[in-house]
Amino acid sequence: MTERPPLRRPRVILSARVRILGWVALLLAFAGASALVVQRRVLLERLDDRVETDLAQEVDEVRRLAGGRNPETGEPFAGDAAAILDTFLRRNIPSEGETLLALVDGQPPTATPAPHPLWEEDDLVARWTALTSSERGEISTPAGPVRYLAVPLAGEGTVRGVFVVAFFLDGPRAEISEQIRISAIVYGTVMLIAVALAWLVAGRVLAPVRSVTDAARALSETDLSRRIAVPATDDEIAQLARTFNAMLDRLEAAFGDQRRFLDDAGHELRTPITIIRGHIELGGDDPDERRATRAVVLDELDRMARIVDDLLLLARAERPDFLRPEAVDLDLLTTEMFARCRALADRDWRLAGTGLGIVVADRQRLIQAVVNLADNAVRHTEPGDVVELGSSLGGGEALIWVRDTGPGVPADQQDRIFERFARAEDGGRRPGTAGLGLAIVRTIAAAHGGRVTLASRPGHGATFTIAIPAPDSLTDSGPEAAADTRPDTDTDTADPESRAQEERTP
Repeated sequence: MTERPPLRRPRVILSARVRILGWVALLLAFAGASALVVQRRVLLERLDDRVETDLAQEVDEVRRLAGGRNPETGEPFAGDAAAILDTFLRRNIPSEGETLLALVDGQPPTATPAPHPLWEEDDLVARWTALTSSERGEISTPAGPVRYLAVPLAGEGTVRGVFVVAFFLDGPRAEISEQIRISAIVYGTVMLIAVALAWLVAGRVLAPVRSVTDAARALSETDLSRRIAVPATDDEIAQLARTFNAMLDRLEAAFGDQRRFLDDAGHELRTPITIIRGHIELGGDDPDERRATRAVVLDELDRMARIVDDLLLLARAERPDFLRPEAVDLDLLTTEMFARCRALADRDWRLAGTGLGIVVADRQRLIQAVVNLADNAVRHTEPGDVVELGSSLGGGEALIWVRDTGPGVPADQQDRIFERFARAEDGGRRPGTAGLGLAIVRTIAAAHGGRVTLASRPGHGATFTIAIPAPDSLTDSGPEAAADTRPDTDTDTADPESRAQEERTP
């Protein structure tokens, strides 16, 4: 018999508004309880201080009176305890909760009114009567705790009487408890009002968050156009709304690029597949025909492999290990680039100049980008046309350019040609290309923290320039020397874009 798994209690999920309200209520309750405890403690300590002060004050007044004159006879009291205490009791009115007692030998105790008649406590009266020095203490009575101060009055070397000041604590303590109870009621009422207001405020504060949630739920791959209204205040909620809207902008652009990319990639790969299928299906048994079909199939397969490799390279551009930067001598790197590019085709290759200095870059990626630019120049020129390559270093940047004397690029297409699978409006792409070369160049430049620019006019060639950051501290001879170039031919070594502009001028 198999054992059933234990039933799991359903998980209770509380909304952020409820959690905020709970924390507010908890903090308010803790603050209120702490305030009441502190308030009660302070009031009790003040009561103790007042009682001690009153006890000491009454005793001090009795002592001052004992050193004075009897108002009835005009003579000094001279230690007459009975006269002293009788005069003091008649002339003083005790405060609330306070009782004054006079204990004189041979006379019954006299006292002011009290919640409980202490003078009827025989043991206590006997104890006080036997005192020879002051005594301070606290006793329990049916009327509650009593704090007292008993002072014997001596005359001619003997104790003639005892003066007792007693304070009943239950009354003042009950008043303090009543104050605390009223304070608790007031604070509880205020806390309930504060919690209700916090509920409303939390709702208003979290309204943009709910808008973010609703917008996220309404999003789909086919509709990313919804945006959140940004509050007028420049607080965290407004920043959240702006950040979310910016994220939606990026997502919408990314999804749009992805759709266009998939459409273009599918079209580019579908064409060679169709060509291969057609040649295989129509191929006959003739050896020459089979050799021709084989050549076409291999050529199309090579083209597909190149497209896939380019797509993989563009996908890897987002990875942190896409670049492997190192210190590179720009002079030697430019010379190596020129040697590789001039083997691409029969053109009038010219090395305009090389920058002198060190840059931190991925040597292989830069060579790949420049070779793509050179291959693009070859595809738009004819044998014997001039293709120029050069570099310079200075102003915090390293520039590497490729210039050709081809037909140029119209102004309205200069931004589009750097997109993946971009097609020109003058009849399409040259045979054998997939429209990824310039996109790869831009990706490599951006990975270095740089950019690629184009200066061109129809009929006057094109100049593609890769610019990457190069701190002046890495140059060999400072900014001025780094900006110099070493011409290998008689070609002018000015900035490539300015030279291209001068040569395009009729």
